[in-house]
Amino acid sequence: MTSISARRAAFRRLHESGCFVLPNPWDIGSARLLAGLDFKALATTSGGFAFSRGLPDGAVSRDVMLAHVVEIVEATDLPVNADFGNAFADDAEGVATNVSLCVDTGVAGLSVEDMASDRSLYGFDHAVERIRAARAAIDASRQDVLLTARSEALLIGYPDSLNEACRRIAAFAEAGADVLFVPGKLDAAATAAVLSAAGGKPVNVIALDPAQSIAGIAAQGARRISLATGLARAAYGGFLRLAREVAGAGTLTELAQAEPGADLNRAFAPFARAIQS
Repeated sequence: MTSISARRAAFRRLHESGCFVLPNPWDIGSARLLAGLDFKALATTSGGFAFSRGLPDGAVSRDVMLAHVVEIVEATDLPVNADFGNAFADDAEGVATNVSLCVDTGVAGLSVEDMASDRSLYGFDHAVERIRAARAAIDASRQDVLLTARSEALLIGYPDSLNEACRRIAAFAEAGADVLFVPGKLDAAATAAVLSAAGGKPVNVIALDPAQSIAGIAAQGARRISLATGLARAAYGGFLRLAREVAGAGTLTELAQAEPGADLNRAFAPFARAIQS
């Protein structure tokens, strides 16, 4: 098993040049399948994990989320970035405490967003204070964990959302964030604005538009491309298409798209052998 320190160093190197895809598993099996496809790192998805628990995004408690992050960290040898929501706290002190707990899971990186549980944005100064607190907690841990700061302005439809998001990530960069992230659909002009606001620090972009390509997003200057809930939603989409077909027409057409059980058994067999040994 690759050491946590080696994974953290590898994750930092991935952010130094070029562009890489950071896919988002929601359980141990999906993490292991992604590792088998030669991705270089993984990121948890708060929404995808919540769906697997029969809950909407944002309804998972801090301790359940931390246990899940540990599961994903231990599932493979890859570096893991934790989608840590608003750090499960409104105040800066709570952010620092919970970020420290997240660092202890073995993650190589974690993200903190500026949206409260009621889906409103924290005030500008308070949002910056929260990122400073997260930065201080990571520094105090003496662990090489990357801090991603997110502004959710586009996602909630905040007035003049792109400009507000850019104002915030510029301040987050000054406050010590290593990576900046504005979730939402970004065209080339919006991506350029976010890159400018980040001041040269790496920017994460979500691949949301089916008409886009990974190469096209990378060409716009993103350092990191994540899929957010995309993989989980694709899996649930296949599940529901077949289930609805069976419940409705009683046919099995969608079953033709299912992954063969033999292939899944083959992919997971090495992990069973590791347990038995």
